[in-house]
Amino acid sequence: MTVYNFSPFKNFKDDVPASVVVFLVAMPLCLGIALASGAPLFSGIIAGMVGGIVVPLFSRSSLGVSGPAAGLAVIVLNAIEGFGSFDTFLMSVVLAGLFQFILGVLRAGIIGYYFPNAVIKGMLSGIGIIIVLKQIPHAFGFDKDPEGDMAFFQRDGRTTLSELWYMTDYISPGATAVAIISLAVLLLWERPFMKKIKLFHWIQGPLVAVASGIILTNVFASSETWQISGEHLVQIPEAASFTGFFQLFSLPDFSQILNTQVIITGLTIAVVASLETLLCVEASDKLDPYKRITPTNEELRAQGIANMVSGLIGGLPITQVIVRTSANVQSGGKTKASAFLHGIFILISAAFIPGLINQIPLASLAAILLVVGYKLAKPEIFKEVWSKGRVQFIPFIITILGIVFTDLLIGIGLGLAIGIFYILYENYKAPYHYQTSKVDGKEVMKYKLSDNVTFLNKARIINTLKDIPDESHVTLDASRTRFMHPDILEVLHDFEENAKSRDIDVVLIGVTDKKTETAEM
Repeated sequence: MTVYNFSPFKNFKDDVPASVVVFLVAMPLCLGIALASGAPLFSGIIAGMVGGIVVPLFSRSSLGVSGPAAGLAVIVLNAIEGFGSFDTFLMSVVLAGLFQFILGVLRAGIIGYYFPNAVIKGMLSGIGIIIVLKQIPHAFGFDKDPEGDMAFFQRDGRTTLSELWYMTDYISPGATAVAIISLAVLLLWERPFMKKIKLFHWIQGPLVAVASGIILTNVFASSETWQISGEHLVQIPEAASFTGFFQLFSLPDFSQILNTQVIITGLTIAVVASLETLLCVEASDKLDPYKRITPTNEELRAQGIANMVSGLIGGLPITQVIVRTSANVQSGGKTKASAFLHGIFILISAAFIPGLINQIPLASLAAILLVVGYKLAKPEIFKEVWSKGRVQFIPFIITILGIVFTDLLIGIGLGLAIGIFYILYENYKAPYHYQTSKVDGKEVMKYKLSDNVTFLNKARIINTLKDIPDESHVTLDASRTRFMHPDILEVLHDFEENAKSRDIDVVLIGVTDKKTETAEM
């Protein structure tokens, strides 16, 4: 049995290349979200730095990556306009972090375990579809809608779908060529023979795609037809000197700490940011090939600390973000070192090489995100969920439609409502009975699942399996279970996979071929 070593110091060969890819994805998103929020551009960079550097110091999320979130852009925009002062808004961010930390202390993170897998998979696929739809205009050189805007109704008065029509009048030959070549590089790097070459494990396809984009931008500079203008490039704020770099940071207005509106805004940000983080934590754990479980209460405390730091130095509010997390997983990241290093890279690039970063064409980054989006919403995922029956597929598809045509939280709410409707149709009973003993000094446990096990039992079962000691023997007996929700089936199989790295012997009885479809209504 292989026992994996997940120490951040033992997986640099995987985490360093992944961190570079996440950095490349994160930079334009940080800037775009700041622009969409009506905040100074550098506030997005600060949030990216803090999300990358501070969160991993306190979080036990193995693959989650944090930074400014598109889902908070409207709240931030309205708050800044309402206060008339960015410094006053920063005080709300500090308070939001404090409220989040308190939520973690109060163990509110348990909420994250109550989202059905169909909804989480719908969220991932929905975000994947949005990424593809939003990046197509950028790939053709139409960059009116800023990177990071995930809303269907855009700031320019258009929609995600209508933008695809308007872009046809503004196609840039140079940007289009860069996107096509970058996409070709990325597809080449996906070929099995490329993955066998050790050098290309370190030099990831996205890095080569971006380097190709920079070269082509300079080659096209002398051509009036193919030239890629500055509006089609990354535009990170540049300080005149290293000392000037620190002047881009700002402090909150502490005199507003007791302002009622500041407190209400801080509480609103804390609640929304916490929900988005918990959703992303659940999704990132599903994406994790080793099926590790993130302690959600610790994650809320880590996010709270990071938001306090971000607000204190001039940054936007932070959440764990699925786009960056997905890029991390798809690039082979193994531990939270990749998230930490991506934050260091953001800091170094903003402080020392902003000129080089500003030569990166958005079309190259669009190609990277197109691949990320496709992998989140592959047709195989739809087929898999369809095969599990309507109890899974209907919440899944409703979540996708809600996210694509409204926003993340509304889509999740719609999918969750449908999921609850289906699950309440089944009788709710205690999920299991258990016996424990010791044989030859080894802990031996037997869990006998009840007649009906639903996703409402998910939190209890996850916590029970998480607390099983390493090097023990566990029997999970579902021989008398008549109905098992697909979420529970997936939890059991995830535990079976995770047990390999914990040297736990697992015996599953009657788990396969369980009925996972509700009776005809």
